[in-house]
Amino acid sequence: MKNNKISNPKTEVPKGISLNDQDYMTILLTLLKAIEKNMTVALTESSNETLYKEFKKMFDDIAKMQRDAYELMFRNGWYSLEKAETKKVSTLEEELNTQIESLES
Repeated sequence: MKNNKISNPKTEVPKGISLNDQDYMTILLTLLKAIEKNMTVALTESSNETLYKEFKKMFDDIAKMQRDAYELMFRNGWYSLEKAETKKVSTLEEELNTQIESLES
């Protein structure tokens, strides 16, 4: 079976009970993802346009921080992706198209 993993060389960090750079980045990325999701709710439930605009600025900043944290982890080999096989992508695309069609009818 071929390797479908997409990653960079892993930057080694100290092992042990103390937190290391990878641990801190994992915690940061997890928190930023949660904040970004919650900001989406705040945006959709804003009571007026002024509040919406303020939340939108905050959301954009959080989204950029989240993306930067992810990119840093990926560059250091602490986050990897899996290359999807064409057949798997096609199957999922067909399933989604079927779901969309059922919603439209």
